[in-house]
Amino acid sequence: MNKEKFEKGLEIRRSVLGAEYVDQSIQNATDFNRPMQELVTEYCWGEIWAREGLPKKTRSMLNLAMLTALNRPHELKLHVRGAVNNGLSKDDIQEVFLQAAIYCGVPAAIDSFRSAKEVFDEMDKE
Repeated sequence: MNKEKFEKGLEIRRSVLGAEYVDQSIQNATDFNRPMQELVTEYCWGEIWAREGLPKKTRSMLNLAMLTALNRPHELKLHVRGAVNNGLSKDDIQEVFLQAAIYCGVPAAIDSFRSAKEVFDEMDKE
């Protein structure tokens, strides 16, 4: 493991997804899933998210569209919150899901709208 990339990835991951969530994921890692936590932190966050080619806001938009296409509601909810942390408005997120509806399918986009609403409702209570 590249310690420098891991630490940079941890910093970015915390800033996007929230320190509490990330720290809990790392602390709750077991011998079985710890390698996955390390892989995600080092490569996803420390290698790709750390690149300067795209701003975090754009990366969040891409993630929302791809997670809609892949129909991954758990990860989508996590990244809706991250998208808000990266400066996307509800209107921005709505536009991403409408665009995804055309290219990924209406049922996938409906599920994404539903998941995002749950996140927005939770955030309104905080």
